[in-house]
Amino acid sequence: MVAAAGISVKMPVLQVSAGGASSPSKNQAPTMVMVNASATWTSFAPQAWVHARGVLSLERPRVMAIVNLTPDSFYDGGKLMADDSTTPNVSVAVRRCVRLVEQGAHVLDLGGESTRPGDSATATEHQLARVLPVIEALASERALASVPISVDTCHAMVAKRALAAGAAIVNDVSGLSDPDMARIVAETGAGLVIGHLRGRPATMQNDIRFVDLLREVTDELARAVEMAVAAGVERPRVVVDPGIGFGKTAEQSAALVAAAGWLRQATRCPVVIGASRKSFLGALSLAHGDRLVASLAAALVAVERGASVVRVHDVPETVEALAVAAAIRKSFEQHTRDRDMEQR
Repeated sequence: MVAAAGISVKMPVLQVSAGGASSPSKNQAPTMVMVNASATWTSFAPQAWVHARGVLSLERPRVMAIVNLTPDSFYDGGKLMADDSTTPNVSVAVRRCVRLVEQGAHVLDLGGESTRPGDSATATEHQLARVLPVIEALASERALASVPISVDTCHAMVAKRALAAGAAIVNDVSGLSDPDMARIVAETGAGLVIGHLRGRPATMQNDIRFVDLLREVTDELARAVEMAVAAGVERPRVVVDPGIGFGKTAEQSAALVAAAGWLRQATRCPVVIGASRKSFLGALSLAHGDRLVASLAAALVAVERGASVVRVHDVPETVEALAVAAAIRKSFEQHTRDRDMEQR
């Protein structure tokens, strides 16, 4: 596995140029080389994520908690909203965020716009009405002083106002579709998640076409990264997201969960994987319930394959699963070291 420390694995080699990543042509098999996975975890990408409020170490996997401030959230059904309103109950949302941090979240990702397949765009003023009061309240919480707040938006104006209110990171699932987004991030010194998406959420599942999924996603993300850097965004502030479920089939989404090592090498950026509770997991597992177990499995695979951050709904369960996986790896590594010393 790419990120399993101390284990040698095979992974495809990509060549990176200023114009993006290149991989073998569709008629040519990827070149496979043996690499040491413990080195892979620290190779190709920064080991820290710089944002507007400080630096988040990425020497171990981090958990980004999803906080939906929309009335039609598929996960919580709008439980954070005020009664008979399309705006959140600020005190309820703040309590929820404090609890998520107590449960182990390292980043809070707040969104006021639905990006589910088929949903139409949310007006800027509606997004602002949902996210700004909560961000302002969170910024004054002492318990959250060291926890970066991310705003999940494709709109530069929403990002600008949110950053001024106390957010530190912009999570743009659209891959910088707003021409002003990179400039806003550069001017504010914010962290940036660049997501992969072709088209808009309203239509992204209508005409899915990839000839070479990994090559096309990495090329397009690498070009977006270079566009951000050209606008003045420092590379240590950039993280990439392959856009699980955003204009991809269930099989393609599954492949991208395991592609973090590939993406790290191609973009020279850390990778965030957001597979939590998404419909493709149900297609893979035949899970008709809440998809919790499937989500935990996806998070573990993502981290083992090189993801630096997992974006999830179920924070305590994910934190526990990652801790158990880390303890297992640590025990194995200790025994292999002891065995090697005995044989010398």
